Amino acid sequence: MNTSKISDSEAQAVTGVIVVDLQGDFTTLGQGALAVEGSDGAYVKKVEQVTLRLKEKRFTLFATQDWHPRDHVSFFTSHPGKQPFETIEIDGISQLLWPPHCVKESENARHLMDTSLFSKVVKKGTNRLYDSYSGFQDQGGAATELEKLIRAAKLTRLIIYGLATDYCVKATALDAAKRGFEVFVVKDLCRGVSMDTTRAALEEMRQHGINIITMEDL
Repeated sequence: MNTSKISDSEAQAVTGVIVVDLQGDFTTLGQGALAVEGSDGAYVKKVEQVTLRLKEKRFTLFATQDWHPRDHVSFFTSHPGKQPFETIEIDGISQLLWPPHCVKESENARHLMDTSLFSKVVKKGTNRLYDSYSGFQDQGGAATELEKLIRAAKLTRLIIYGLATDYCVKATALDAAKRGFEVFVVKDLCRGVSMDTTRAALEEMRQHGINIITMEDL
């Protein structure tokens, strides 16, 4: 891998950027229901600065956004008697139960960056019956519009970063790799839920051919 080529003009023409779930409920800045450690104002500002720089270099930018109905299947409150972070099985699918978060139209569901920077903000987790860590599809197999948008822009490489490393960043990156895209995850522009699961997520992504890079490589 030669990361120095990411920023040359030829690479820029075929490279897209996906900023994953930079929303209030996942940040300490927003005092969110699922705030990830280290996701404070300084982190959000750094993500914003780098994304603006990539926009200036004419990379094509996308964002993902959790956008759940109030009775979403992933909320422990949708399952009487259950507690946050329990795991249950629903129709053969393992489901980790979360506190209610990113409820559509709520303040903490909003994206924390100027959304006019992005060609499209792709909403996910909109079907109450299925969780959706990946920006490409939910756990029921229903696709979002993200892949169509990327292919319409004739992009073959993707730079991915955001929240959280061990869940939505990992799932989005793995699904991108499965679809044949060359994928770069910027680890220092991500934050994870825990050190152990973040370490495991980075290793899993490497094993699937995903390039783990830093801001300096951009």
